[in-house]
Amino acid sequence: MTSKIKVAIFGGSGYGGSELLRILLFHPNVEIVLVTANEHAGKPVGVVHRNLNVLTDLVFEAAPNDLSTVDADVAFFALPHGQAISQIPQLPSRVMAIDLSGDFRIDDADVFKQFYKLNHAGEIQSKFVYGLTETNREAIKIAQYIANPGCFATATLLALAPMVKSGLLTGKVIVDSKTGSSGSGAKAAANTHHPQRMNSFYAYKPFTHQHVPEIEQHLRTVGAFENGLVFMTHSLPVSRGIFASCYMETTAQLSNEDLQNLYKHFYQDSFFVRWSDGSPDVNWVKNTNFCDVTAYSNGSQVVVFSAIDNLVKGAAGQAVQNMNLMFGLDEKTGLVFTGSNP
Repeated sequence: MTSKIKVAIFGGSGYGGSELLRILLFHPNVEIVLVTANEHAGKPVGVVHRNLNVLTDLVFEAAPNDLSTVDADVAFFALPHGQAISQIPQLPSRVMAIDLSGDFRIDDADVFKQFYKLNHAGEIQSKFVYGLTETNREAIKIAQYIANPGCFATATLLALAPMVKSGLLTGKVIVDSKTGSSGSGAKAAANTHHPQRMNSFYAYKPFTHQHVPEIEQHLRTVGAFENGLVFMTHSLPVSRGIFASCYMETTAQLSNEDLQNLYKHFYQDSFFVRWSDGSPDVNWVKNTNFCDVTAYSNGSQVVVFSAIDNLVKGAAGQAVQNMNLMFGLDEKTGLVFTGSNP
């Protein structure tokens, strides 16, 4: 590309918006032309996000009442659920959009209303492509609108996709997934505030988590998935990271070497999915766009572990990865960061 991609970010004050800014400010092919945060309108970005102090001259703006005036090539929406539904249809037809909320992830209107308590977006829903990059790469390349996956969904789908594609699963799949406190957003609530979570451990939303239907929906596009999913989420006493433990049974006796070959082949063209010798660790993927996976077998019983940073591969990083594909760039552009050991 000769000219830079003009980017607008709607909802730049939360954790998702902050991560988009952290990544896109140093993306070699991007110019951020608009970043909104109504409660911080007029404030420098570096005052609100102190990690970006002196690194940018951008100032937060109030979101325009009419988005048909937006002059950008692509707009990222890092807003609470329910807001992008009415905003994205206002964009000029030439503007691409990547939504980080759950507004466009679920195709079935009744299922969407059940889990999100919102009405479907209508006709525009059919134009959205589900943005799990590693399994939907070709569709993303030609998409105008992307529904970025949920963080739990990303960790779970990347762990399960090779097994579902293999056709070897039998019986229910059980997923035990844990997340850090940043997954609940920047605004504290009684049961999600970090001081409440930092020395505690508990389950939440049993059988009712909103990422369940998108996981099931996308697995059915990867392979024949009628196994049923038992999906449980827990609060992990860290600020960043998701760790998913996925349990399943297979129709064949698999060795650990079989599983390693299966996963390495499935992800051979996916830079951001790394095979881990031993258990993944959330520290190794923290602040990165990597998903670390490993799998073990006890004959016909298999466990797959995956770890991601919920704010990067589980949100902003994957969104930028998808943008890269939409604009014909190498999907790694602006996204290669190392994790940490401690």
